[in-house]
Amino acid sequence: MNRRDFVGIAAASAVALGLKRQGFAKNSAAPQFAITMDDFNWRNAVHLTAEERNRAILDTLAANRVKAALFVIGRNADAQEGMTLLRKWDQAGHLIGNHTYSHRSLNSDITAAEYENDILRAEIILIGSNGFRKLFRYPMLKEGDTAAKRDHVRAFLKSHGYRIGHVTIDNSDWIVDSRLSARLEKDPKADVKPYRDFYLEHMWDRAQYYDSLATKVTGRPVKHTVLMHFNLLNGLFLGDLIEMFKGKGWQLIGAEEAFTDPIFRAEPNTLPAGESIVWSLAKEKGTIAKSLRYPAEDGDYETARMNKLGL
Repeated sequence: MNRRDFVGIAAASAVALGLKRQGFAKNSAAPQFAITMDDFNWRNAVHLTAEERNRAILDTLAANRVKAALFVIGRNADAQEGMTLLRKWDQAGHLIGNHTYSHRSLNSDITAAEYENDILRAEIILIGSNGFRKLFRYPMLKEGDTAAKRDHVRAFLKSHGYRIGHVTIDNSDWIVDSRLSARLEKDPKADVKPYRDFYLEHMWDRAQYYDSLATKVTGRPVKHTVLMHFNLLNGLFLGDLIEMFKGKGWQLIGAEEAFTDPIFRAEPNTLPAGESIVWSLAKEKGTIAKSLRYPAEDGDYETARMNKLGL
């Protein structure tokens, strides 16, 4: 090796080291994730009051200097207490999306017209918020059990200026929350750490699964939106969850940035339609679909493990 080659390698190494020290090398390759929270159910207060849960979640987001997306069921803001809590999200600059008024599954016996009216009913309540965007998330991630219903609602949303706030990383946080809440109702002094540990393990497992599936489907990294719910579980452990992801090299980004990823414009031709957008695209490809379960995520999948652990 001549002196010129040695100097060139040394210079390149110095640049790489400088980038690494500044965080660029790590961040360029790091998976990215955003917090997206569904439902805004505040009436089911256990252990923490609705105000305490609201404050805990918002304080965690503020401490991490990130803006989340909250997909609100209209009926949960159609009362003074609910709207008062929602205004705290608005004041903090978070994105507020439409999750219908009644939270009915499009895969049920509801008609497309009834479903569309439910979307508009929620919009009337939410549109007064500065953070409201015409971003829609299907309840239970169900997008229609027939092609006619699926396509009618998709056309309706487009005609009313809505984009779809898809989930990329689906999971069953709600069933863990259900078990935790039941335990604390029975024994307010119960140890919550086992529920925390199970939750973190479950979310990390699902994140790895959907991140790997996204790469197989798209051939590139995607900006992930993690499904979460406005529940006690996240009131207690959202900070732990974010720290876990960061500790494993993932980069936290704002929800608005995440939704700029082209994957959110996809319209998979699948039936029943819905689930994670990553799952739906894998289903559409066919060759990947053989390893997919339906529904993609369900409380029953985690119940046996929680039973075994005494949770």
